[in-house]
Amino acid sequence: MKIYTKKGDKGNTSLFGGKSVHKSSQRIEAYGTVDELNSVIGMVLTYELSESGRDYLNEIQHQLFILGADLATLPEKTAKIERIGTAHIGQLEQWIDTLDEKLPGLTNFILPGGSGAGASLHMARTVCRRAERRVAALKQVDPVSDECIIYLNRLSDLLFVMARFENQEAGAKETPWVSRK
Repeated sequence: MKIYTKKGDKGNTSLFGGKSVHKSSQRIEAYGTVDELNSVIGMVLTYELSESGRDYLNEIQHQLFILGADLATLPEKTAKIERIGTAHIGQLEQWIDTLDEKLPGLTNFILPGGSGAGASLHMARTVCRRAERRVAALKQVDPVSDECIIYLNRLSDLLFVMARFENQEAGAKETPWVSRK
């Protein structure tokens, strides 16, 4: 199978189900940002991580492929794809609760940083928030399931908690943000 097909050379691409759309469409932008997030998580996986962190991120990468396929398939299409649903969201919430129990409470905002893994998880969190904004913008003009947005909202929360947890595991101190006024 060739990697290049030349079908997108004029700025169009096809959604699952065959509908042709411009590569600048909000739907392509949304699932493209999800793909970017998956790549950032792949980068995070190159760092030393806790066993649970590595397990969670490996599963999240698989779930992001499901989310990307969900976004690339119009809701009315009966394509046999898995869609992001409440079970995926519930799993993220369970992981958040598990990790959050092991962390000190927050009394200030914290600056992104810490260990390489922690700082990269903060980067993943910001890309996740951008993906969430892209999917929310798409939903204003085209049908998208509520679960897609909820999933990204929970995932960004998980990535924040994971950054804190991995920093704690690495012995990297959190830097509180303090107003300079």
